[in-house]
Amino acid sequence: RACNPPVGNLATGRTPVTLTTCGQNSTELYCFYPDQNLLHHVSQGCGQPRCTKCNANQPDNSHLPADMTDDFFANPISWWQSAQGVHREEIRLDFETEFYLTHVIAVFRSPRPAAMVLERSQDYGQTWRPYKYFSVNCTATFGLQDDLSEEGSMCTSRYSDAVPCTRGEVIYRALNPANKIEDPYSPEAQDLLKLTNLRLLLLKRQECPCHGSGLVEKPQRFAHYGIYDLIIRGSCFCNGHAEECEAANRTGVMENMVHGKCVCRHNTAGDHCEKCAPLYNDQPWKPGDGKTGAPNECRKCRCHNHAESCHFDLGVWLASGKRSGGVCDNCKHNTEGHRCQRCKPGFYRDRGKPMSSAEVCKPCACQPTGSVNTTFRSSWRCHPRTGFCYCKPGVAGPKCDRCLMGYWGFGENGCRPCDCARDCDQHTGHCFNSYDGEPFFNIPIGGRIPDLVQTPTNDSEEEWKWNDHEQGFSALRHPEKCVCKEKVLGSVTDFCQMKYAYVIEARILSAHDKGTHAEVVVKVKKVLKSGKVKIARSNRSIYPESWTNRGCTCPILNPGTDYLIAGQEDSRTGKLLVNMNSLVKPWKASLGKQVSDILRTGCK
Repeated sequence: RACNPPVGNLATGRTPVTLTTCGQNSTELYCFYPDQNLLHHVSQGCGQPRCTKCNANQPDNSHLPADMTDDFFANPISWWQSAQGVHREEIRLDFETEFYLTHVIAVFRSPRPAAMVLERSQDYGQTWRPYKYFSVNCTATFGLQDDLSEEGSMCTSRYSDAVPCTRGEVIYRALNPANKIEDPYSPEAQDLLKLTNLRLLLLKRQECPCHGSGLVEKPQRFAHYGIYDLIIRGSCFCNGHAEECEAANRTGVMENMVHGKCVCRHNTAGDHCEKCAPLYNDQPWKPGDGKTGAPNECRKCRCHNHAESCHFDLGVWLASGKRSGGVCDNCKHNTEGHRCQRCKPGFYRDRGKPMSSAEVCKPCACQPTGSVNTTFRSSWRCHPRTGFCYCKPGVAGPKCDRCLMGYWGFGENGCRPCDCARDCDQHTGHCFNSYDGEPFFNIPIGGRIPDLVQTPTNDSEEEWKWNDHEQGFSALRHPEKCVCKEKVLGSVTDFCQMKYAYVIEARILSAHDKGTHAEVVVKVKKVLKSGKVKIARSNRSIYPESWTNRGCTCPILNPGTDYLIAGQEDSRTGKLLVNMNSLVKPWKASLGKQVSDILRTGCK
C-alpha cells in the first residue's frame, strides 16, 4: 500500500530568520499592556501599561526568533519581538530539504497585522509564491475579494482584526474545501503542498484600540510586532513510499523534530524516495497512489546476479511493449548484454551451470594453428553460446584441431582438399577408394548444431553479418553459407532408376556429432516406401555418407522442418543412409502425392 509519514511541527528544532530583533544593537525600552487586561473586551479598558527593557545579548531580557519555535508548553510566555517602529517585517523559515505542509498557526503577542502575506518557495528561496493574503480590507490592500464573501479567494480578513490585542491567532490550512486533493502525491498536490522555505511578510502594523489620548508613555514604545508561537504542521515528503523519516544532512537531532530524509520502502531510494533503488529500474518510477492505495513498487532488473545496478531505458521499454526497460550496468563475471545474458567476446556459455552462476562464462579454448581471428565479429574467438571455434579453410572440430572429411595436411593455412573422389588420409593425402572400413561422416548434416537448436533465441542481438573477405568456415557452425547441388525430382524414369530403398516424410529433430560419425534424429510421420530395414512411424536416426563441398555437409536438413526423404539403406547395420543421390525436399502435400503416384504406378 501507499505509505504516509506522520504529521508534526516542522518548526520544532529549526530557528526562523527575521529582519530585526528588539535590542539587537543596544538596550531598548518598550511598553505593553498586561495580557490579562487585553484578553477582555476593550470597553473595560487596557489598564495601566508596563514598561521594561529588551536586549538581544542579555538572556533574561532577550526575545529572539528562536523563541517563536521553542516548546510552547514548556515556555508559554517566551516570544520574539521586532525592533521598534518597523512596519515591514519578514519571518522566514528555511528547511534543509523538501517537506509537505498541512497548516500554519501564528499566535501574536502584539495586535495582529493589518496586512500580511504567507508565502512559500519550492526552490530554496529563489522564487516565491503566495499561499494566502491577510488584510483588514482585501480589496483596498491587495485588490482581491475577501473569502468571507467569495469562497476560494486568495485573501481573507478573518485574522486581521486588532482585537484581541494579544494572543490573537492567524491560521492557514493548505487543504480546505476550496482545493480538494484526491491523490496527495499527484503533481497538483505537490505544487500546492511541497515547500523548501516558508515566510510571513508583516506589512502593516496596527495599534490596540485601547490606546487613548491620555497615554502617558511614548507611542513608539508600543510600536513593534511580537509573536509567541509559530507552529508549522507538516510531514516529510516521501512520494507515498515511506512512513518514517530520519535526520537529513546538516540537521541536529531534537525530540519531536520532523526529519526530512525518508526511510524508503517499495524498492525505492533517494531522500524523498523519488527514484528506484539501484537494481530496481525495470519499469518507470511512480509515486504511490494516495487515492487507490497502490504502492507502485519498483521492479527488479533481470541481471542474473551479474550486476549491482541497472538503469531504465525508454527505448528498450517501448521496444518491449512497455513490459521491461531495465538495462544492467557494468556486467560482471565476463557477461554482457542488457540483462548480462550472454558471454563477452573470448568466452562462451557453460551449459552445465545456471545463468546466475559466477562461472557461467568459460574462456574459449581454440587451437591457434587451426582457428582464425578474423571472424564476422572480430572480437569473438569462439561462438559465445557453444564455445565452438572459427576454423581456417578445411579445418573442423570444436577447437579447430583437425581436418574436415575430404581434406588433409593440417597446418598454418588450414587443410587442403583431397585430390580424390572421396576422402583421403588426413596426414598424407592418400586417397581412400573403398567404402569398407570408412568411418561415417563426422559433421552433422546441414542444419544447426544441437547447442544452437536448444538455445532460446529471444535475445535481442543484431543479426550476424558476414565480411566479404571472409574465408574458412564449417557447416558445423555456418550452415547458412553452404550451397549444395541437390537432387531434383525429375522424370518418373529418373526417379525409378535411383532404386531408393526407402521414401518417408520426416521432421528433423536434431543433429549430433558422434565423433566417428554423424547422426540425425528424425520423427517419421509417413512411410511411402521401405526396404529390408523396417521403418515405423516414430523417432529414429538417419546417417549421412561423406560429402564435402567447401567444408559443407549436404544435403541441408534444418531442424524443425518436415522433409520428403528418399535414400538408401545398409541392411547389415539396419541404418537409413543419406547422400548426394538422395532426394531431400521440404515436404508439401502435393509433392507427397506425386511421389506416391510414381511409386504405385511408375516403378514396376
